[in-house]
Amino acid sequence: MNCAQSAIYFIVRDAPDLGRVGCGAAWAYANRLSRGSINEWRGVVVVGVEFLLVFLAVAFALSWRADRPVATLVGRWAPEALGSRFVEVRGMAVHVRDEGPHTPNTSEEGPHTPSTSEERPRTPNTSEEEPRHGLEPIVLLHGTGASLHTWDGWAAELAKTRRVIRFDLPGFGLTGPYAGHWLNEEGGRYSLLNYAQFVTATLDALGVTQPVVLAGNSLGGQIAWETADYLRTTQPQRVAKLILVDSAGYDFTPIDMPKAFQAAEIALLSPITENTLPRFLLAQDVRSVYGDPGKVTPQLIDRYYELALREGNRRALGLRMREPRSIAPERIAQITQPTLILWGGQDRLIPPSNAALFAHDIKGSQLVMLDRLGHVPQEEDPKQTVAAVQAFLAQK
Repeated sequence: MNCAQSAIYFIVRDAPDLGRVGCGAAWAYANRLSRGSINEWRGVVVVGVEFLLVFLAVAFALSWRADRPVATLVGRWAPEALGSRFVEVRGMAVHVRDEGPHTPNTSEEGPHTPSTSEERPRTPNTSEEEPRHGLEPIVLLHGTGASLHTWDGWAAELAKTRRVIRFDLPGFGLTGPYAGHWLNEEGGRYSLLNYAQFVTATLDALGVTQPVVLAGNSLGGQIAWETADYLRTTQPQRVAKLILVDSAGYDFTPIDMPKAFQAAEIALLSPITENTLPRFLLAQDVRSVYGDPGKVTPQLIDRYYELALREGNRRALGLRMREPRSIAPERIAQITQPTLILWGGQDRLIPPSNAALFAHDIKGSQLVMLDRLGHVPQEEDPKQTVAAVQAFLAQK
């Protein structure tokens, strides 16, 4: 038995004793190994590195997942029966659901893929009814790693009385990475400016000319107020109100940041993060953004998992996460639209203390703290959160 093998033998043999005896045994064990020669220690290091490389190779092989073509995902996650369609926005096929009392603009509509769905069908309102007078359409913008489905609960309720528009943002859901014209905008960067321009262009493609309510969660919240700021000097009338749900915009230190986000921030890990997706880790990440992790169902994990595998999305996540964080309290303070701030009191990603910053800087804004909910309160408890939204929208 050589020195390296002996070292591994002692480690395996003595590990239970170290756990039982405690620090004294650990120090004695360290002293025993410290009497070995430099060559012995080199042998231990070499064997340790070899074991680590083998472990990483096996872990990579077990969690490797190929990108899935969008056509293989449309049947389950974008069925016509639930109002999904694809709209061309400057060279991109954008997954959209446009519901409620209005006349849909289908001139830019892309092809449907008929299929069945595991979701409960909800037929969109496609009558010729004009928008109800005085009720602005509401546009719902999801956060990082999510999709338009995060708003299912809100859409079902709000679409009874007003037009509800939601779509998968670039880099996420079935819309996927930037394409077409957008590759020429700042080199296809996933910047807040590009997202603000994208939201504006999508509303143009849908023929939305009247003022809208922009609502967003997390990244989507920041995109909402960034869009209002982007339009402030040219078309300020296009944004009537804002609803910011656990929104980004100020600096923060997360208590529990999803592991996928942490890994995606490191460019050196991109060969791994762009080709693997351990389902158990993704499940942990989803549970971490809920105030009550017990509400996370296998079906919900399926949705996040399968849409993350949409071709190009994992690479896009890395590009988005490596964008400089935009901290702009001076621009937030310039917001003049009536604003509702919704926040989960159990948010471990963007702390509830940030809600007070928004409430302080946006004059006349209203803050509703949802004590038991987490970072995605609209998804965790649609009934409670949409009630706060309806009360806000009813105000003159």
